[in-house]
Amino acid sequence: MTAKKTIRAAVVGYGNIGRYAVEAMLQEKDLELAGVIDPFIQEPPAGLGHIPFVKNVDELKDVQVALLCIPTRLVQKTGLEYLSKGICIADIFDLHGEELLNMYKAFDQCAREHGAASLSAAGWDPGADSVVRALMKVMIPNGITYTNYGPGMSMGHSVAAKSKPGVKDAVSLTFPKGSGIHRRMVYILMEPDGDKAAIEKAIREDSYFSHDETHIFFVDSLEDARDFGHGSLIERKGRAGVHSNQRAAFHTELNNPAVTSQVLVAAARAVSKQRPGAYTMNQVPMVDFLDISTEDMILSLI
Repeated sequence: MTAKKTIRAAVVGYGNIGRYAVEAMLQEKDLELAGVIDPFIQEPPAGLGHIPFVKNVDELKDVQVALLCIPTRLVQKTGLEYLSKGICIADIFDLHGEELLNMYKAFDQCAREHGAASLSAAGWDPGADSVVRALMKVMIPNGITYTNYGPGMSMGHSVAAKSKPGVKDAVSLTFPKGSGIHRRMVYILMEPDGDKAAIEKAIREDSYFSHDETHIFFVDSLEDARDFGHGSLIERKGRAGVHSNQRAAFHTELNNPAVTSQVLVAAARAVSKQRPGAYTMNQVPMVDFLDISTEDMILSLI
């Protein structure tokens, strides 16, 4: 049994995630793509066909949910704009820790004031991997969890590197060293007037890179470095009650933007079912992400 109610959702931003999100949403029976919104692209991209392409959400009708497929550092400002219009949002904010918490608090206040809901960090990681880490903690309450990313291209880190003055384009590859420690390999295609020293300084001081071993290379082409394959190995070791040496592991090898956007599309479904306020994936029942009834969910577990 599938949900009968149609949820009208718009994709905000038509970069890598936006394109994959459009493809994923068109496969869903209970989600209707209201249109794509991107104020920075002048002409409608080829391949959208009949799908409306606009610069402002006000140009679309009856949008219930907006999928924010935009760089992390634009999410809070954009999200508050949509929430203030009473439109629910789902985003792929990909910074962990205090920056996410501060945005969550701002979204919660705005969402409650305008009768909307937000579902943040609803991508691959943070997002789906966050749910896995929480489940591991349920199974093994006392212990340590390590998340090892890669090897693969990190979209968030690549966008952060590309944003620096003097950088024309950039690719950041992540290589796991084990126990949650990583090496960042950053490949830079520099503008003709770029300053190598200034670019290196700006990247190393950015919170995306400042906590990891980072190597920066200036290259003439990024074609050999650009690859959307990625993955993670999440491991936890600790105690269940008084019993030691409990171990759990979860391993993925995936196409980063494809899986990130697929989770985001499921989040569009989930956030439309929540009461006004802010949420992360760990606060929302798994059944809300699926086009399935509670009854069918229970039957599938037997």
